[in-house]
Amino acid sequence: MKIIIMHTKSLKAKEIDKKWVLVDAENLVLGRMASVIAMRLKGKHKPSYTPHMDCGDNVVVINADKVHLTGKKMEDKVFYRHTGYPGGIKEENAKERLQGHHPETLVKKAVERMLSKGPLRNQLMRNLKVYTGADHPHVAQKPEVLNVAMMNEKNIRRDQ
Repeated sequence: MKIIIMHTKSLKAKEIDKKWVLVDAENLVLGRMASVIAMRLKGKHKPSYTPHMDCGDNVVVINADKVHLTGKKMEDKVFYRHTGYPGGIKEENAKERLQGHHPETLVKKAVERMLSKGPLRNQLMRNLKVYTGADHPHVAQKPEVLNVAMMNEKNIRRDQ
């Protein structure tokens, strides 16, 4: 009887091949888009996925202010922050955040909360670049377009 021993391949840092991916968030559902982006950041779409390494792609998200939420989440979803002073808790809903000064934080937080906590998440979040308009400074990296809307018909909001 012959015994075959197989080994699991674990990538080294110099063997990792990172690509640049561009996602247009216009008319996309936030949660569905964030799950695809989190998978790309982590590298789970690659056959050479290694759980403890940053082997995912660099993701650029444009038009983050034109993202949609399903149901009544625009009015009902509340974000809290604290100023540090007594009684200094502040709240805003998703609609106020999208129309406020930094609408890209809605996308960043959605992706961040889909990744597991720890130092690797902090490193992966550095590979995510989110911009409110259609312009971005990463044209020189030649990002390939990832069409999230065509992955599933539920990824895009059509009833508007």
